[in-house]
Amino acid sequence: MTRISALVVDDEPLARRNLTLLLSDDPEIGSIEECASGAEAVAAIQRRQPDLLFLDVQMPECDGFDVLELLGTDLPRTIIFVTAHDHYALRAFEAGALDYLLKPFDDARFTRMLARAKEKIALHASRQQAPRRLVVKGLSQLHFINVSDVDWVEAADYYSCLHVGRETHLIRRTMAELERDLGDNFTRIHRSAIVNLDRVQGLELQSNGEHEIILKSGRCLRLSRRYRKQVRERLGAA
Repeated sequence: MTRISALVVDDEPLARRNLTLLLSDDPEIGSIEECASGAEAVAAIQRRQPDLLFLDVQMPECDGFDVLELLGTDLPRTIIFVTAHDHYALRAFEAGALDYLLKPFDDARFTRMLARAKEKIALHASRQQAPRRLVVKGLSQLHFINVSDVDWVEAADYYSCLHVGRETHLIRRTMAELERDLGDNFTRIHRSAIVNLDRVQGLELQSNGEHEIILKSGRCLRLSRRYRKQVRERLGAA
């Protein structure tokens, strides 16, 4: 069994400690990290990609909703808002929260919430096997595209654009969803692009210090500094 990674975000040390202690009693919880601010939380989520996020609403400078806005589509799959104010509940659920813990809460309420969270995480894990093909809906027909044939994926507003040889296909999936679902052979190279590692021909250093990914098709794509280390490791060039 893969143990669950959790991140607790609250500017009050006592509140963080309370959640951490409750989580540590559950054998299915593995790592637990704490953040005291929204800015810390954004960096930690991007670095660790936790399974389970406990997020306080009211924090100075960068509150819980600011954290989600800064993350864009790169959100943890399971988000629990924790706050002493009940009037944020509707906004929390609209933001994709699984649950809303109102302080102070008792152990029974926490246990019910955690059970729901673990069910959601387990359901996602059971679906983690990468699909062999993607279904793209056209105006009058469905296109079935083998995942292995996709060269790279590009962000396109509320859609993503699949580049398959000389063809392009719009699919109503977010970049974050595709990054999770396409499998280990694909990796993000910047916020707006994911590449198939089998389609990478080379990595080129530009005169301005930037790097570019060169695909076998001849297409050159910018490699952002944020993803440079992980891409080089995936390509065996670290």
